[in-house]
Amino acid sequence: MENKISPEQQQALYEYFTRFITENKKSKIEEIVQWRTRYLTVVLEDIYQPHNASAVLRTCECFGIQDVHIIENRNKYTVNPDVVMGSTKWMNLHTYNGKPNNTPDALRSLKEQGYRIVATTPHKNDCVITDLDLSKGKVALVMGTEIDGITEDVFAMADEFVKIPMFGFTESFNISVTAAMCLHVLSNKLRASALPWQLSDEDRLILKTAWARNILTKPELIEAEFWKQLG
Repeated sequence: MENKISPEQQQALYEYFTRFITENKKSKIEEIVQWRTRYLTVVLEDIYQPHNASAVLRTCECFGIQDVHIIENRNKYTVNPDVVMGSTKWMNLHTYNGKPNNTPDALRSLKEQGYRIVATTPHKNDCVITDLDLSKGKVALVMGTEIDGITEDVFAMADEFVKIPMFGFTESFNISVTAAMCLHVLSNKLRASALPWQLSDEDRLILKTAWARNILTKPELIEAEFWKQLG
């Protein structure tokens, strides 16, 4: 997350915000930030059903995934507020929609940030989700459209492929179910490991400040008063 103020100012701003929220909410912020991760992120390529889009975001937030990357090629990513249940206010959504085909740029950006591109598909038999080796580096889990799955660009740029074992006639799971099962496996595996999956102290402080701001009724007025007092 971009930070334009000093760590000392950030800490002071967070403490100022917490004067205007309940102790219970402050404790919740302090607790939840300990479980947030950027070691694992989710990439959604051209999802078009609002219910599925919203369900995946809600699942990611529940499993402590801080960042979701949204690729819009043919389909604009929309959410259903009744499904998402406010989860997006606690997350960072990164949208790629400047070109007719935004997949290559999105995946290149993630690779530059040190992510392995791991695509979910029932058609490429590299490994089942439980066997994915998290020790090899950060993971960007890519999920494709509800009907067609991942595109040829993802196939070409992916570092690895994973699948969920299936034993029925149906070809694939619903994308929101796929996300839930994959994140259940990977987040539990990650948090049980000695890998550096937690946020840095700086990222935690920035995130706590953003969350506290989201809780406030009129955050812009409160923040303006903070800077006024600071001189």
